[in-house]
Amino acid sequence: MSDSPIPVSAYRLDAVSIVATLTRLRDRITERFPDSGLQRVCGELVATGRDTARSVEALSRPLFWLRLLAGLVAAAWAAGMTLVLAEIDWAEVGRRTDPAGLAQGLDSAVNLLLLAGAAIWFLVTAEARLKRRRTLKALYRLRSFAHVIDMHQLTKDPTAVLGKLPPTASSPERRMSEFELARYLEYCAEMLALTAKLAALYAASTDDEQVMTGVNDVEELASNLGRKIWQKIMILSQLDEGRASKSAAG
Repeated sequence: MSDSPIPVSAYRLDAVSIVATLTRLRDRITERFPDSGLQRVCGELVATGRDTARSVEALSRPLFWLRLLAGLVAAAWAAGMTLVLAEIDWAEVGRRTDPAGLAQGLDSAVNLLLLAGAAIWFLVTAEARLKRRRTLKALYRLRSFAHVIDMHQLTKDPTAVLGKLPPTASSPERRMSEFELARYLEYCAEMLALTAKLAALYAASTDDEQVMTGVNDVEELASNLGRKIWQKIMILSQLDEGRASKSAAG
C-alpha cells in the first residue's frame, strides 16, 4: 500500500476552526456560568479571534500600492540619473577637470547615489515594517487577554472549597461546588490554549524574527499560566480522592 502525500495545509492552523472552537467554548461557559465575568471575557476573545482571522488573511496579501510606489520611485531615480549622465560630455570633462576636482565630483555623486539607494530601500522594506507593527500590536492584545484570563482564576482556591475553611473578612466569596470549580478552571485553561493558537496564526506566513519572538512570548506565557491552572485541577482531584478514601475507610 503506497502512502499518499499529506497536503501542506494539514500542518497549518485553521483560523476558522479556532474561531469555531472558541465560539463553542463561549457557549459552554454561558450555559454553565451565565452572566459571569469569564463568559464575557470569552465573548471578547471570540470577537478577537474573528479579528485575528481577518488580520492574518490581510497580512498574507502583498501591499501592491506600496510596492508600486517603491517601483515608481526607483524608476524615476534611474531615469533621472540616465538623463543626467547622457547630457555630460565626458571627454570634455576629462580634458578640463583637474584630478582633485574630478575626485570631489565623483565623491558627491557617490553620496547622492547612496542617499537615493537608502530612500528606495526604505520604501522597499516599508511593507515588512508596516506588517510587523500591526502584528506586534495584535500580539500585545492577545498577551493582555492571557493575563485577564489568569486574573479570573487567581482566587479560585481548591483547598478552600474542599477543606471548608472558615473565611476571613477579606476572603473572596466562594459559591462554586467542587464540580463547578473544576469546570471553571478547565475553561480558563482552554481559553489560554486557544489564545496561544490565535498568536500562532501570525507565525504561519512570515519569517520575521521579531514577529516569531512575539508569538513565542505569547505561547510561553499561556503555557506557564495554563500549567498553574492544571496544578490546581490536580490538587482538586487529589484532595477529592483523599477525602473519598477517608470516608471509605471510616
